[in-house]
Amino acid sequence: MISPSNKTLTQKIFMTEEKKKNKRPTAQKRDIRNEKRRVINKSFKSEVRTTMRTFEGAWKNQDKEKTEEILKMVYRMVDKCVKRGIYKPNKAARIKATAYAQCAALAS
Repeated sequence: MISPSNKTLTQKIFMTEEKKKNKRPTAQKRDIRNEKRRVINKSFKSEVRTTMRTFEGAWKNQDKEKTEEILKMVYRMVDKCVKRGIYKPNKAARIKATAYAQCAALAS
């Protein structure tokens, strides 16, 4: 015969087994993580492109002070992209060189 104390223990074990979450396979976890990172990276790339458009707008308007100020922002954002692994170092170098050349042409 099962004593009442043993019965509650059995019920507790059964209840905890029932409440346990199903484990996800590692590949599924990786897919979830990759999707989150993809969205974050996409957003950051969009910010960089917007900053570049702002720079080009200031450059076309021949606004030297604003162009130099935005050039610093472009450098900072592109370097962050490289650090995060969103852009490769050579792409960042090309972006920065192009922006600097435009800014230097405006100065002269």
